[in-house]
Amino acid sequence: MKITGGCFCSAIRYEAEVDENMVIICHCTDCQINSGTAYGVVVGVIDGKFNLVKGTLSFFQKIADSGAKRDLGFCPNCGTRIFAKPGDDTNGTFGLRVGTVDQRANLIPKKQVFTKSALSWVSDISSIPKN
Repeated sequence: MKITGGCFCSAIRYEAEVDENMVIICHCTDCQINSGTAYGVVVGVIDGKFNLVKGTLSFFQKIADSGAKRDLGFCPNCGTRIFAKPGDDTNGTFGLRVGTVDQRANLIPKKQVFTKSALSWVSDISSIPKN
């Protein structure tokens, strides 16, 4: 699926090709902290088909609990995290943050990972009042 997206302040814009069957909810503590919420939602980019069409990203390299290096790409103006990809040209998932994708309503999660770190209240929020 071809998609477009960008950051909160619109300084960053990209286009990519993603696998809509690789939409994942990640409950790891890194995603909780970095997203500022209970979990992160990412979609896998197909074969490096990510093209930055506007702006310049800032990067932070995180060493995960597994020891894997992950390069996190951010907007230097507003701080929106755009993606995480394998560090040092190693193999692994290039995951775009679904919230930055213009077509995010079409990207429905198919799997949850690192569920041992999931916050207890995320399994069923249907009883929480809605406005």
